[in-house]
Amino acid sequence: MGKVFNISLAVFAATGSFLFGYDAGVMTDVIASPHFLEFFDTEPGTPIIGAINSTFSGGAVFGSLMGGFTMDRFGRKMTIMMGALICLLGAILQAAAQNLAMILVGRIIAGWAVGLLSMAVPVYQSECAHPKIRGLIVGLTQQMIGVGFIVSTWVGYGSAHAEGSIAAFQWRFPLAFQAVPAVILAAGIMFFPESPRHLMETDREEEAMRVLQKLHFDGSNDAWIQQEFHEIKTTIAAEKAITAPGWRIMFTVPQWRTRLMHGVAVQVFTQFTGINVIGYYQTQMYAALGITGNRVLLVAGIYNCVGPLANLVFIFFLIDRVGRRKPLLWGTVAIIVALVCQAAISSKIDADNPNTALSAAGVFFIFCVTVIFSLSWGPISWVYMSEVMPMQIRARGNAFATGIGNWLVSTFWSQVSPIALKALTWKFFFIFIAWDVVITIPIVYLFFKETKQVSLEDIDMLFGERALGTLPDDLDKGDLVHPEKLAIEKADELEGRK
Repeated sequence: MGKVFNISLAVFAATGSFLFGYDAGVMTDVIASPHFLEFFDTEPGTPIIGAINSTFSGGAVFGSLMGGFTMDRFGRKMTIMMGALICLLGAILQAAAQNLAMILVGRIIAGWAVGLLSMAVPVYQSECAHPKIRGLIVGLTQQMIGVGFIVSTWVGYGSAHAEGSIAAFQWRFPLAFQAVPAVILAAGIMFFPESPRHLMETDREEEAMRVLQKLHFDGSNDAWIQQEFHEIKTTIAAEKAITAPGWRIMFTVPQWRTRLMHGVAVQVFTQFTGINVIGYYQTQMYAALGITGNRVLLVAGIYNCVGPLANLVFIFFLIDRVGRRKPLLWGTVAIIVALVCQAAISSKIDADNPNTALSAAGVFFIFCVTVIFSLSWGPISWVYMSEVMPMQIRARGNAFATGIGNWLVSTFWSQVSPIALKALTWKFFFIFIAWDVVITIPIVYLFFKETKQVSLEDIDMLFGERALGTLPDDLDKGDLVHPEKLAIEKADELEGRK
């Protein structure tokens, strides 16, 4: 099976990422529904609309952090199934909502599910991936997020034509549709294997070897698979000898702290491209450009198609060749240029008497942002985060990076953006421009590592040493008195058995 099975596993697991994209994107059309606004007695640009989106992101913060516990205790694929089942409950509550409280609770639960999925899916894909195609494998996360946005937009666009006695279909059906991928994912994930690294971590070595064969065997690389198996085994054994339970350890061991900060930084910087502000509130931005009626939803639907097409080209042909750092640097510069141009054009437009050419130019630069994002931060943020975390803190580290770096920052922007866009209009984007110039570019250039085609175990060496450093002397480790010595002895013992 080898590569075909590896890619098939990654694609199916990315159904969780599809849910991420669909759940995040569906509200773009729902909040543009006249019946929805009338039913809940609100309008665009109000704190209520911000709350509907921010509660989703807020729920995702807690879901992501919860994944740090469930992934270590129950495994990668069981965590993905949990996320799918929780999402199903959220979809039912939203679609059946009779008041604002039901919508908000449903959005919190859906966000909780997406938080779990957003951190579990990239880890599962990364731990199952062959090093030479890990960029493609984990890049499928962003690809399916984009596909989820596409489907949500066109489901919303089609539903928007419902009128009269079935006008509630405008928003109830798009919200109910979330249940479909949730059921598919929950039913199907158990037919796929657990991550070989989690199996090794839980002392199921024979099963881990069978999974590695199934994922990576190409008919002639048995020796390489044996080497991979022993490398994983030796590294995990050494890490076990110097680790400690709990979350504090991630911040106490210097090398782990550094790697955790890389994962958090890549997620924070992704949010500061402004991509989620555009994704959530693009209909409000198009209205400011003088685009009205169902044309707003049509343009949003086209926008959501453009990014995934660019992402598909990037992950299949470029990411494992050009690496991680260069696309992040050039992508940031290009997004800055696009945002400056979009802001300059928006400053010249009168929404009541729009200039067609200027409106088209404004839409063009908004589209440029999603294309550039899909050629840089979109896929690489998930790939890089999942790569830089060592095995012993991979679940907790990815949970923290996704929950705090991605979803907590997203919650903030989700709440303030509709108000800021209404009050500041085009000036709002200069917050993102300034951050990217002053913070993102210098940190990526000076500190980010190039991880393309390097095994997860060998990435240790990029950060200084194998077995991930040493624990501080004052850290309470119970019976583990000499962590360095035990790590070395265990590694040597395993090497001698080869």
